[in-house]
Amino acid sequence: KQWYQRRVRGNQYFAEYAEQVPGGQTFKHLQSLALKHKIHLIGGSIPEICNGKLYNTSMVFNPEGALIAKHRKVHLFDIDIPGKFKFTESDTLSPGNSITVFNVNEFKVGLGICYDIRFPEQGQLMREEGAHILIYPGAFNMTTGPVYFELLNRCRAVDNQVYCASIAPATDHSATYVSWGHSVICSPSGVVVDCAGHEEKIIYYDFNLNDLQNIRDGIPTSKQKRNDIYELLNVQK
Repeated sequence: KQWYQRRVRGNQYFAEYAEQVPGGQTFKHLQSLALKHKIHLIGGSIPEICNGKLYNTSMVFNPEGALIAKHRKVHLFDIDIPGKFKFTESDTLSPGNSITVFNVNEFKVGLGICYDIRFPEQGQLMREEGAHILIYPGAFNMTTGPVYFELLNRCRAVDNQVYCASIAPATDHSATYVSWGHSVICSPSGVVVDCAGHEEKIIYYDFNLNDLQNIRDGIPTSKQKRNDIYELLNVQK
């Protein structure tokens, strides 16, 4: 657990542990796990090196071990809360520039990383590309986590009428970056359907397209938007 947190979250470790994607040690390990267990696997995130730049990158594999998606964190975590917490990802990392949506059987899944969840426009673009589920691997800290982690997951779920899940490392106070933990899954109505605490926990949940569609039909916000007044555009397309 501590190795994971240091590898992914400590600025001083990004360059040391950066890997190429595809081809790095973590890529090969995650690929082998997906293939061995015949599962779709979202591998959290790691520091990726490409053309001399570092990115915070999440990889997605299918049951055949193929890389079907790669998301580079779009919004870098640069904050300074006086007397409490300061972190500046842009000292080390470069931002990604694309929205990531991929297929898992009958579901479409949108993928962001950690601080990406703070930005509703990214979630909205993933919903417009057909996402039923938004997933944000991340590690909120002990200052922002108690205030925002569950709230933001509920907000993105309600905003877009999607399932929203954030997966975090368990809390380890001996780590250089202490994660709030509290991995969480929210329904399209914004209800927390399961949540971990500070400790390690495996959460199982069956996503249901019928339930999701019933919520969208009952409150059809996607059909009620006023595109004559406002409009959200993916400028990369």
